[in-house]
Amino acid sequence: MNDIKYVSTRGGGVPVSASEAIVHGIAEDGGLYFPDSIPKLDIQRLRGKNYLELAFEVFSAFLSDFTPIEVHDIVNLSYRADNFDVPDMVSLYPLGNRHVLELWHGPTCAFKDMALQALPHLLRYSAKKVFSGGEPKWIKILTATSGDTGKAALEGFKNVSGVDITVYYPVNGVSGIQKRQMITQEGDNVNVVAVAGNFDDCQTAVKSIFANDDIKKVLAGKNTVFSSANSINWGRLLPQIVYYFYAYLKLTEDSVDNSPHMYRVGQVGKTFMKEGLAFGANVNFAVPTGNFGNILAGYISKEMGLPINKLICASNENNILTDFINTGVYDTDREFICTASPSMDILVSSNLERAIYYASGRNADATAKLMRDLRDKDKYKVSGNFLAHFRDTFKSSYCSDADTFDVIKDTFDEFGYLVDTHTAVALRVHDEYAAVTGDDTPTVVLSTAHPYKFGNAVYKALTNTDPTVGEYEVLKRLQELTAVPIPDGIAQTERLPVRFSDAHVISGGNIIADFMRKFA
Repeated sequence: MNDIKYVSTRGGGVPVSASEAIVHGIAEDGGLYFPDSIPKLDIQRLRGKNYLELAFEVFSAFLSDFTPIEVHDIVNLSYRADNFDVPDMVSLYPLGNRHVLELWHGPTCAFKDMALQALPHLLRYSAKKVFSGGEPKWIKILTATSGDTGKAALEGFKNVSGVDITVYYPVNGVSGIQKRQMITQEGDNVNVVAVAGNFDDCQTAVKSIFANDDIKKVLAGKNTVFSSANSINWGRLLPQIVYYFYAYLKLTEDSVDNSPHMYRVGQVGKTFMKEGLAFGANVNFAVPTGNFGNILAGYISKEMGLPINKLICASNENNILTDFINTGVYDTDREFICTASPSMDILVSSNLERAIYYASGRNADATAKLMRDLRDKDKYKVSGNFLAHFRDTFKSSYCSDADTFDVIKDTFDEFGYLVDTHTAVALRVHDEYAAVTGDDTPTVVLSTAHPYKFGNAVYKALTNTDPTVGEYEVLKRLQELTAVPIPDGIAQTERLPVRFSDAHVISGGNIIADFMRKFA
């Protein structure tokens, strides 16, 4: 196994171990940690492995300073059967000429569980390595969320010893169910803060806390270090690579997935695509993404040897990633739109920095300059060979709310299959791409959330009426209408007491002062 180190995308500091990168989350110069080489995996050797076995192979490839026993323990602790409602953690569902990869079978009903059930264990083992021989340190995790990361991180880290976690969420930028999941979170080491602003305000403020020397000095005196549960942390991104390999290998089995699903209505009687994919043949992935972390995991998988043809970046009306991929210009000076797919309501896509660094031939100086341009001018531009290389892998378009609602209704009417708003965006963008290009490569559409996390929008899509009742009554009506049961991870939040009120909402500009007052 190669001895992989992690370097800053902006070139500062010295290479660090995987455990150091995971503990610190972000590099000292503000860059993101990235492996100094991408290991190759022999996919032939991976055939027949289950999800845990694949996770062991992927984790081992990147965690050079972890022993096989440690990786084995982390994987088994992360993907316990009692935390997921299907045997292989995820399900691959055939839908017409596509397959939907259901990534929301974990405890919070969102794809973030696939990584945030693993990150606490990765962090705990990493901390033992980084602080071995010295006084154990307290780790303070700060996380910005556009909805799903917050609950998944809180759930993953609740009552983990030596760690506390604070989640910042935009008070009017998440669904009612997402908010309820966070503000009822149990655990002695969790905190939730509502922010008057959007996700970008939350994310920028968290990064400013990480970079504040006065705060770091105060925390150092308390034997405390910062870390992050956002996908800026390599330990959050690493587990997401696994499900790309899983989907491909499952698709190339003799018979496509017949394992239990959360729901399979199928009352319309349509014929689903059952044939598998020839092993070694290419596949496309359509990914709804706002912060570019989910699709970046696919990019890394491709570089590891997975036969991926195109990565289709699906955006909502905050289509900054679509503009960048199609023009090379990344410009945040635009209207921020609150959409029916709020987890993608993002204008500053942090993980794009990693993709730029790698696609530019690991040019840290150029990457740092682009990030300075973004900070100082609100935009940057790439062109030439870099843009050509980037566009050879990524294709992108966006979907309006009206089209999102149409996809939800049409998919249910045709297939008896219910999707959330983010999955609908990916389905729409994929179908548009295939129609325009004629690319008939088999495609996996990543489904990132259970539809009931966005019950009001799904109800409106199916009935063409705005809900006039409470969020949980809407879910009950959806259950009657669709026969899709309300998952326990959502139903139980109706009964839990509210622990974190948004009566006191802070502005993004006051987050540092609020943090100092409460925690430092």
